[in-house]
Amino acid sequence: MVDITHKITTLREATAIAVVRTSSEETIKAIRENKVPKGNVFEMAKAAGLLGVKKTPELLPDCHPLPIEYTGIEYEINGLEIQISVTVKTIYKTGVEVEAMHGASIVALTMYDMLKPIDKNVEIGTIRLQNKKGGKSSFKINSEGLNAKIVVCSDTISKGQGEDKAGKAIASKLKEQGIESEIIIIPDESEEIRSALKNAKADMVIFTGGTGVGPRDVTPETIESLLDLKLKGVEEQMRNYGQQRMPYAMLSRSVAGIMDGKVVLALPGSTKGAAECMDAIFPHVLHVFKVIEGKRHD
Repeated sequence: MVDITHKITTLREATAIAVVRTSSEETIKAIRENKVPKGNVFEMAKAAGLLGVKKTPELLPDCHPLPIEYTGIEYEINGLEIQISVTVKTIYKTGVEVEAMHGASIVALTMYDMLKPIDKNVEIGTIRLQNKKGGKSSFKINSEGLNAKIVVCSDTISKGQGEDKAGKAIASKLKEQGIESEIIIIPDESEEIRSALKNAKADMVIFTGGTGVGPRDVTPETIESLLDLKLKGVEEQMRNYGQQRMPYAMLSRSVAGIMDGKVVLALPGSTKGAAECMDAIFPHVLHVFKVIEGKRHD
């Protein structure tokens, strides 16, 4: 299976359509009047469709088991055709379009099985995804023209006694979003941190290091005193995302805010911690630039 452990949870929804074609008005009449020998076609097919949605990962090897939190099955008769609509919802890391299409397929097959004794020419038509939302396509962010300054806060690395990995990990994550960045390295000193922030000519200033609880971890206090406002929801998201992956994340004092129109972030100094914080909030945090410019919310 594809690794989705780095993804964030969102509301996912998908609707699939299938068509069953009958060959006579008599077949449609038998369905409407509930006179099909095998029973109520609509109710039996709906029950089968619900099972089909739930059992999708048991039959399709690459599908992730996920919580199905809503399934709606509707029918519409148009002449000799029955259009089946299956809508599935979940709050999870991956979408439900395959579940919706599988459900629609099972509904159509059940109808076919129930109708073939009275209609030898019944057939299944198109099965397709009608729409989906909740994933990347629903939260498109334009990062064109944005740039970032990455500030590595480390006494050891600034002295040349260690290698920067966290800053490079952040730069790699930014590059995936189409954002160019520059890395500078400074010691864990309040004046150095303050100067780096005030002098940064960038849309985003991302600090890594100094967010723990050690005596030299002064990054959060220094940055917070300079912010025009804090983005508390962004901070909560980073900690929550990290806490779901390892228990020590609760000790992180990551910071997010805005200063002079710039987005300012303070992330952990560990490579994994910094990368996870980036996964937790990007690209969605970039929406703040639309808000800063005064554009309305979508």
